[in-house]
Amino acid sequence: MATVIIKYVVAIVLFCVIIIFHELGHFILAKANHIKVNEFCVGFGPAIFKIKKGETTYALRCIPFGGACIMEGEDEDSEDDRSFQNKSVWARISVVAAGPVFNFIMALIFSTIIIACIGIVRPVVGEVMPGYAAEQAGLEAGDEIVQMNNKHIHFYKEITMYTLFHPGETVDLTYIRDGEKESVTVTPVYDEEEGRYIFGIYGLAEYTKYGPVKTLYYGLCDMKYWVQYTLKSLEMLVTGQISVNDLSGPVGIVKTIGDTYQESLADGYFYVFLNMLNIGTLLAADLGVMNLLPIPALDGGRLVFLVIEAIRRGKRISIERESMVHFIGLVCLFALMALIMFNDVRKLII
Repeated sequence: MATVIIKYVVAIVLFCVIIIFHELGHFILAKANHIKVNEFCVGFGPAIFKIKKGETTYALRCIPFGGACIMEGEDEDSEDDRSFQNKSVWARISVVAAGPVFNFIMALIFSTIIIACIGIVRPVVGEVMPGYAAEQAGLEAGDEIVQMNNKHIHFYKEITMYTLFHPGETVDLTYIRDGEKESVTVTPVYDEEEGRYIFGIYGLAEYTKYGPVKTLYYGLCDMKYWVQYTLKSLEMLVTGQISVNDLSGPVGIVKTIGDTYQESLADGYFYVFLNMLNIGTLLAADLGVMNLLPIPALDGGRLVFLVIEAIRRGKRISIERESMVHFIGLVCLFALMALIMFNDVRKLII
């Protein structure tokens, strides 16, 4: 029972840390641009704890899925010289963009820590399956795949991601063998047992560690991997390859984190730590991408209005109209979240 409680506490804490870091981006840039911040809170609903320091109230609210950096004059007129609306358009753009940017920074930090600890799995062929496309193309164990259809490959998992998001697509594949680059054209085959298209290779399941500079470089590449993973998943959602029922909201995410924590305990706390960082990397990158989408009420939706204002050389769309658009967007988002949460709860029951 204690383990079950702990796993959900760990999940909620990780979820909250990612949200706090996002809101911290808004907060720091607001302060840097001398914008008055009325409240910085974690969660929604009634306050469990709050304290006021200077002009800002810091609060912890009872529903831990979310947070806010509430600035003076953000969604209404204010006569205060330090209100959000009274700052230059570029100052406001920096404040709004800072949240997603901080998410990407968090993803980079998490990725770099993981790679510093265990290294990376290079895209090296460990074994070629007989009868499949890779064998027919002449690939051999030890070949390092470095490019697939003009996409540079840094990790073995990028090969898996490419076949997942480009099922059945013929690939111009570049690999290194004995220090020489060679190219072949490979068409994956659908495998009934696997339930997906495969080239017919297994990776070399070995981790390679590097010095500080390369570790940071591969941290950037890993962050980019998760951003691309999120964008491709959204593309599949828009094109109908996956449905809203396949999505997970806060309840599903917390369950996934909790289950991963519990399963990792058998391998020791070091692997718990790494797995939590890995999920944190995905969630941070995901939150960064989602918030940059041009959807009203999200940071991306606010940036659209600000960019239009910059293009029009400071001529603003009225706050009332913008607030109404964001309100409608917020209602739609809450409706979508309610549907996703319903599906999460249904999956727990079934």
